[in-house]
Formats: sequence, C-alpha cells, structure tokens
Amino acid sequence: MKYAVIIPDGAADYKCEGLGGKTPLDVAKKPCLDSLASRALCGTVSNVPSDMVPESDTANLAILSYDPKIYSKGRSPLEAVSMGIEMKPDETAFRCNVVTLDGDPAGGYDNLRLIDHSADEISTPEAAELIKAVEAELGRDGLTFYPGVSYRHCLIWRDAPDFRNFSRPHDIIGQCIADKLPPEPFVSMYRRSYEILKDHPVNLARIGRGLKPANSIWLWSPGKKPALPDFKEKWCVSGSVISAVDLLKGIGLCAGMTPVNVEGATGNIHTNFEGKAQAAIDEFKRGQDFVYIHVEAPDECGHRAELENKVRSIELIDEKVICPIYEYLRSTGEDFKILVLPDHPTPICRRTHTGEPVPFMLYSSADEREGVTCFNEDNCEAAGFYVEHGYTLLSHMIEK
Repeated sequence: MKYAVIIPDGAADYKCEGLGGKTPLDVAKKPCLDSLASRALCGTVSNVPSDMVPESDTANLAILSYDPKIYSKGRSPLEAVSMGIEMKPDETAFRCNVVTLDGDPAGGYDNLRLIDHSADEISTPEAAELIKAVEAELGRDGLTFYPGVSYRHCLIWRDAPDFRNFSRPHDIIGQCIADKLPPEPFVSMYRRSYEILKDHPVNLARIGRGLKPANSIWLWSPGKKPALPDFKEKWCVSGSVISAVDLLKGIGLCAGMTPVNVEGATGNIHTNFEGKAQAAIDEFKRGQDFVYIHVEAPDECGHRAELENKVRSIELIDEKVICPIYEYLRSTGEDFKILVLPDHPTPICRRTHTGEPVPFMLYSSADEREGVTCFNEDNCEAAGFYVEHGYTLLSHMIEK
C-alpha cells in the first residue's frame, strides 16, 4: 500500500463576492480532484484546536498525527532544524521576516504601516544580502541571524527574554505598527534594522524596478528545540516530505522522515509544480511508502489577497501535482490511498489564517464509494463526516 498526502496550503476560504458568492475551491477547474472526491470518503476536519493560533506548524503537525497541544513548540525551531541549525537547550529560535513598512519616516518608525509581510516575495539571494547586513550590525555572541528562503529567516538567541506575544506580520497587513510592536529589547532591534535596510543597495535596486523594499525585520513565533516521535516507528511506514518551506522540512526531519528538495520550488504560485509531483513519484519508486506533498501557493495568494491567482493555484495543483501522482500510483497495480486537504483556511478577505474546519477527501483504490461531485467546503461539510481532532485523521488512512 502506498500513501500520498497532498496539502494545498490555505486553499479553504469564505464565499467571495468577486466569485459570485462562491469560494476558490468552488470555481477552480480541478477535474482530477473532483473525480477522486466523487469516489472517496469526504468530510471536514479541525486541524487547529480552538484554543490555539491557526499556524501552519500547528495544522501540519496535526495532519501528520502529532497532537499540537503536546508537540507544538512554535514554528521557528522547526524551521531552524530544516536549516541545519543545531539548537542548544538554552537557545530560542525566532522566525525573522523581512517586511515592507511604508509611511513618512519623519513621523518615527512606530508610526509606519506594515504593507507586505513578504516584501513582494523577495528573492532568496536578495534577502540573504539583507540578513547578512542585519547580522553584521545586530549579531553578537549568543545572537545570530540566519538567512532562509525568500522572506523567511531565523534568529537564534541564547538566554532570550521570555516574551511570546508577538504580532504575526501577515495578521496586520495595512495597519500602523505602533500598537503591534514588542517590548524592549526587541523593538530597538526592529528600529535599528530599519536604519540598516531602508537605503541598502538591494532595496534601492528593488525600488528602481518597481518592487517593494524589505526595509525592516519582524520577529515572531519563538520556541525551543523540538522533538517528535519517529513517524516510521509510529505507523510502520517509511515517509518523505516535499515542500518549499523550511517549516515542513523541519517537521519531517524531527519526525525521522526524509525531506526532499525540489529545484525551483518557491513557496508561491511561481513554483515548480511538476517538479514536486515528480519528486513524489521518485520517492515512491525508490521504496517509500508515504509521501507528504505540501504546496504553499494558495496560502500566499490568500495573504496577498490575489483572488484570481488563488483560483489558478488550485487548478495548477490539480493539473500538475494531484493528477500525475494519481496516474502514477494507478499504473503500478498496487493498492494506494490519496488524502487531499488544506491545512487551514486563508480567506482572501482576511489575508491571514483562520481556524475553521477544512474539507478533506480520502480516496482508496481498494474501497471506492460515493463521495461528492465537487470538492469544496459546503459539499464536504454536507457529507456529514467530521473529524474533531486533526491528529486522528491519519488513522483513517493508514489503519482502516
């Protein structure tokens, strides 16, 4: 038996006026996914406990069968693991975004607005130069900035101040940052980073090309070194994780799974969809039983309020990821199961994650059944199968 779990990150949404009162999953042309859903167990699942923040680490831990109330220690330590950073017990990891602030600098840093949590999805080489500049000025013994992918970076701080109530940058897009700033010593780092970055040659060149500058750091989601039970020991299947983002790779590493890097995988709609599908097929060919394929594109479109791109990203996932994986698994003659679900909603109108249940479909080649004609939020809810705790969903795939 082979198992494929495909995560169109943030694909679930609210009904959108711009789509005639429908959701992106409603209107997206996704013939392969809809065909599978018509022959699958369909329902809804809560991946984020009601008293937890709807972050990607929480939701993806749950999908991979780890109770987030027990194992979620913040996303940053998982990202640090993926980046090859060896954390010590007295160290705290922080996600360090490079963001775009806008407004009149004469009014002071605190009166600027955060207008883009990703600085126009800045390229990795550009961002690495900026983080290098921040590290040169703010880094010291016990406090180190590490470059990551695009706007996502990491700060490791030994004996860091115990403050956790950071504003998530994707939650405050368009807002003045005055009442969103953390206390000292963090806020001084923010202000100093603005002075370092606002006139940096990388940002001046970006402005010259009509792009937003990455003119400030923004810290959030601190946490200590993580530990997860081994996935293979838990389920008796060998697993791989395919994702463009360090968070998912870090979860995989901590769970003893194999992270797979795909050239050209970006974490947005301009990603190597075909490469992710081929990487999954290659993992199955080399003997892996379980492959977890995470595609960030719908989530980023949600954060950026790009309605057409969100619809298109779902269509691309269907055409270039779900369909090739299904066709390959069907061609082997071996029984297989495919689970498709978003980790959480990222509604266009909210531009951030929310914690509502998400639709899922679980197709089994050995147990086809009557499902839903279109994979979307309403149809899967109407199917009447609700999984209250997301960390139990995988048991329906592997144990049943």
